[in-house]
Formats: sequence, C-alpha cells, structure tokens
Amino acid sequence: MRIAVTSVFVDDQDKALKFYTEKLGFQKKHDVPVGEFKWLTVVSPEAPDGIELLLEPDENPIAKTYKTGLREEGIPCIQFGVDDVRAEFERLRGLGVRFTQEPLEMGEVTTAVLDDTCGNLIQIAG
Repeated sequence: MRIAVTSVFVDDQDKALKFYTEKLGFQKKHDVPVGEFKWLTVVSPEAPDGIELLLEPDENPIAKTYKTGLREEGIPCIQFGVDDVRAEFERLRGLGVRFTQEPLEMGEVTTAVLDDTCGNLIQIAG
C-alpha cells in the first residue's frame, strides 16, 4: 500500500492551481471536469509519477469548518519538504508569498509557514 493522492481544501481551484504551480513550483497533473468543479491535481516536478496533491473544493460545510479551525489555530494543513528552508523562504518571499512564520530552527529541523491564498497555512520543512 502507498499514498497515491492527498488533498488540500481550497476556496478557488483556478486560483489554487496558479499559486501551487507559479509560486510553489508544482506541475499540473490532472484537470478533469467533474460537474461544476474539477479533479485537479499537482505533482512535484522531482516526482511527476509520485504522490498527487488534489486541489479539492472546500464546498462541503465540514471542509470549511475544518479549514477555518486549522487556520484560526495557526495549524498548517500540510507540510512540504524542501532541501533548504531559508533559501526557499527567500525565493518564495521574493515572489510575494506571505509567511506567517519565518524560518525557525527546531533541533535538526527548520520550518516556515506560508499562506497559500486559498484559505490554508502550509508548512515547509527541511
């Protein structure tokens, strides 16, 4: 068994696709119309056949409550691994990405938290 797809709830799939590809550097994998929404996934360019991230509409009230609760508590909904958190922080900040936590060393791990513009906090760690 392996993880094939995981999801992040977003308030606007097109805006999310733009942010996750143009700012974070992921690549679009699937863009399939499903009713008024899409099965819209992105992947890491380092693993194009790896785990897909579904940019899932947050239309379900439970999803909205979950998302709002995490954000209000300052809890990231997902974590992405990077080789150098400080370098990635500088790169993303240069692209206009807003961070809620600048790089913070916690033992052997450094983390930073950013706003994905779609209602989520995302942690990068390395």
